[in-house]
Amino acid sequence: MRKVQSSFYRCEGGVDVVVDGFAYAVTVRQEFPQSTNPERSARLVVEIVHGLTGRPGRWRDRKGRTLEQALGVVLGEIEARAVEDARRRVSEERAREEREVRWRAAVEEAKERAAREQIAEVLREEAGCWREAVAIGEYCDALERRLGELEEDWDERSLESGRRWLAWAREYVRDIDPLQPSRYADST
Repeated sequence: MRKVQSSFYRCEGGVDVVVDGFAYAVTVRQEFPQSTNPERSARLVVEIVHGLTGRPGRWRDRKGRTLEQALGVVLGEIEARAVEDARRRVSEERAREEREVRWRAAVEEAKERAAREQIAEVLREEAGCWREAVAIGEYCDALERRLGELEEDWDERSLESGRRWLAWAREYVRDIDPLQPSRYADST
């Protein structure tokens, strides 16, 4: 059962007919208000505002049919428009829901991409630190061999300075090497 409401506008000669929440402005006016011919000036026109539809919206008194006889057609047209508008509303709501689902999926995908990129950046930084640790470690090995070779030629003070530098460099390598077990120890 459809809910039908109406409101009348005296000075405009119109009424709003509301069917299932959709309002349709219906106006009744003289077709030829300036005519001096009584038959012609008595002819009426009923119009429904077109809105979003391409459906017929105007009915007139004619010799073969009076406007009163066409009122069933006018009411049927209002009913048909209400059905179309209800379908349109459902379609628009479905489209809105689909857009919202796509939006949520896009946001989720963007979050995942951002998290993946952030993790990849950490990985690149750790790989760089690892390369640096490997290079400095190789340097330390070469320095240790060289210190061993020069032990007889250098004085003790120079050798001790070289050994302190080597110890500091090896400690530095342990600090920056991301593969050291101490880097992954639980800090709690």
